[in-house]
Amino acid sequence: MSEGATLRITDICLLVADIERAVQFYSNVLGFRLRRRAEGFADFHSEGVTLAAWELGHMSEHSGVANVKAPPRAHKTCVAVRLGAPAEIDAMYDRLQALGVAFAGPPADYPWNARCAYFTDPDDNVWEIYAWYPEGPKHDFDSSDTGAQEKTNNASTEEKT
Repeated sequence: MSEGATLRITDICLLVADIERAVQFYSNVLGFRLRRRAEGFADFHSEGVTLAAWELGHMSEHSGVANVKAPPRAHKTCVAVRLGAPAEIDAMYDRLQALGVAFAGPPADYPWNARCAYFTDPDDNVWEIYAWYPEGPKHDFDSSDTGAQEKTNNASTEEKT
């Protein structure tokens, strides 16, 4: 990697205990279309980024990264799926709940101008479904965040021209 290079995330791989259970959940419950399936591994079509599932034992065997099963710990991953409109959150919530998905609570409106709902998959990864309200996200950047400030300045300049 060269210094200052912009990195692009192309894949998100969730480590799972049971690949068959993961494939069933991501395909039949969430509705992702299976793209590739191999022993201990699967990936799914998604807009913009590939969602992959890799079975823990298979991953350890082939990557050399030790992955010892430990007692449950705090969640460390949240995969967010953006829907087109807030009403779609409620519809997906109803559909997934009917399929047995346990949500942390019903869909709710949040101060950042989005409607969201949260659930976990069979391997305890947190998932968020969200949609922005028509006004879009609320930005509340700290002035010390130069990247955010630069974007705000550029947007202001573009509006004036």
